[in-house]
Amino acid sequence: MQKKRPDWDSYFLEIADLVATRSTCRRRQVGAVLVREKRILTTGYNGAPANLRHCLDIGCLREERGIPSGERQELCRGLHAEQNAIIQAALYGVPITGATLYVTCQPCVTCAKMLINCKISRLVIAGDYPDEFARSILAEAGITIDRKKRR
Repeated sequence: MQKKRPDWDSYFLEIADLVATRSTCRRRQVGAVLVREKRILTTGYNGAPANLRHCLDIGCLREERGIPSGERQELCRGLHAEQNAIIQAALYGVPITGATLYVTCQPCVTCAKMLINCKISRLVIAGDYPDEFARSILAEAGITIDRKKRR
């Protein structure tokens, strides 16, 4: 019996899940995949900037201070998966206007603003993030958000 092929959204979310396994964050592993016309443009996962020590190695300041998820992000040494996917596109000259972002959880407000300015057309998310403001500005910008359960 032949295994059922996943639909495109499930396929790219599964890839985002795999990308998330590279994360060096102690609190949340997030993966992102930018896609246009069923082709992967870039990927990103959350973690410390290149050549800096990873939170897995030195600990997490936000965790040590008991700061809840979604608050005081400026104290985090890591970049978000969405930010890293955008940065990879910029570094390698990959245009992402009109792309769909597949991400393992809803973007925060900072990433939402970046995605709006990058002219991302659609988000497909697998999980939540405690940021209602991000949801509202994405809606105001006309970016479609589709929630998809993992297979």
